[in-house]
Amino acid sequence: MVTQIPRIPEIIKQVGVDFTTWGLILGIAGFGGLIGLLMTSRLISRYGTKNVSIVGSVGMVLSIAAVGFVDNGPAFFAASAAYAFLASIFNISLNSQTVALQKAMNRVIIGKFHASWAIGAATSSAVSGVFSTFMPLWIHLLLVTGVCGALILYFAQTMLSNSEDGHGQGKSAKKPVSFFKSPPTVWLLAGGLFTGVMCEVTLMDWSAVFSQESLGLAAGKAAIPYTAFSAALIVGRLMINPLSKRWHLSKITQLAGIGGSISMLCAIVFGVPLAESNPDLAIVVVSIFFALTGFGAAPMVPSFFSLAGSVKGLNTAEVMARMSLVNSVAIMIVKILMGSTADTFGVAATFAFGVVAMFAGGIISGVLASHAKLKPKESAYPATGAMFVVED
Repeated sequence: MVTQIPRIPEIIKQVGVDFTTWGLILGIAGFGGLIGLLMTSRLISRYGTKNVSIVGSVGMVLSIAAVGFVDNGPAFFAASAAYAFLASIFNISLNSQTVALQKAMNRVIIGKFHASWAIGAATSSAVSGVFSTFMPLWIHLLLVTGVCGALILYFAQTMLSNSEDGHGQGKSAKKPVSFFKSPPTVWLLAGGLFTGVMCEVTLMDWSAVFSQESLGLAAGKAAIPYTAFSAALIVGRLMINPLSKRWHLSKITQLAGIGGSISMLCAIVFGVPLAESNPDLAIVVVSIFFALTGFGAAPMVPSFFSLAGSVKGLNTAEVMARMSLVNSVAIMIVKILMGSTADTFGVAATFAFGVVAMFAGGIISGVLASHAKLKPKESAYPATGAMFVVED
C-alpha cells in the first residue's frame, strides 16, 4: 500500500478527481473493510489465521497492482474497496497470529512485529520516490506487487498452524458476546486504535500531497518527509521491548502520543512559512518533526492491539475485529472530512486531524495505564490474556 504514497498526486491526476472527491472515494471505499471485519471472526474460526492471511495478502497485491491501470473515479473506488476488504481480514488474522505467538513465547514481540511493517513502509516509500522520477506508474506497481506477492507466499509457509494458534478448528466452545454488549474496555481500545491509525493514515494519505502542494517539492523529494517518519517508526517500535521492561506499555504510549501530536503540529506551523523563503531548509525541518512524530506513533497501534488479548469474555480475534470495525467506520468518516478540508482550507489543514488524534490517543493510554495494577514487567510479559480453546 505504501508504495503508492509518493505517487498519490499522480494517481489523483490519472483518476481525474479533485481533493474532495478523492477523500470521498477513500472514505466510502472503507465500506469494503467493514464487510471484511463482519466476516473475519467466522472466517478465522473456520479456516484459521494462516489461510485467511494468505488469501487476504494475495488479494491485496492484486488490488494495488490494478491501480496502475485505472483512469476514472469508479474504477479507482472498486480497486480501493477491494483492497479495504482484503486488508481488513489480513490485518486481523495476522495480528491474531502475533498475539498468539507472543503469549506462547511469554514475552512482548508485537513491537518488533509492527516494526517490520514500518521497515517495509520506509523502504517502499524511499524506493517509490526513486521510481517516480523515471518509471511509469503501472510498471512500478506491477513490479513492487509482484515481488511482494512472491515473498508473502514464501514466508506464509512458516506461520503458526491452526492447532498452534487456537483457531480454524471449528466454532468457539463459548457462547458469543453480542457486539453491542462488548465490555467497556473494548470501546476504549477501539478509540485508542483509531487515534493510532489516524496518525499513520494522515501521513500516508497526505504527506506526499503536502510536500508538493505546500512545500513546493518535486515528486522525487516528496517522499523524504514520509521516509523520515517511517524510519523513526522503525526505531521506535524496536525500542518497545526494552522500554516495556521498565514502564507499562500504556504509560509509554501516553507520553509518546502527546509528544507526537506536538511534533506534527510543529512540522506544519514552521514548515509551511519556511518553504516560501527556503524550501531546502523547510524539508529538513519538516522531516525532523515528522521523525519525532514517528517516534510518538511507534507504540500506539502495537499497544492497543497487544491489550486486545486481555479482555475477559472475548478471544483475541473477536476483540481485534470489534476494535477494527469501530476504527474503520471512524476512519471512513474522517477521510471524507479530510478531503473536503484540503479543498476548503488547504492541504496543510488536514494534519489537524492527526494532531488531535495523537493527543487523544495519549489521553486514552493514560486512562489504560491508570487502570493497570501490575508492575511494569508483569504487565508486559506477556501483554496478552488467555486464548480461548477452539473445539469442533
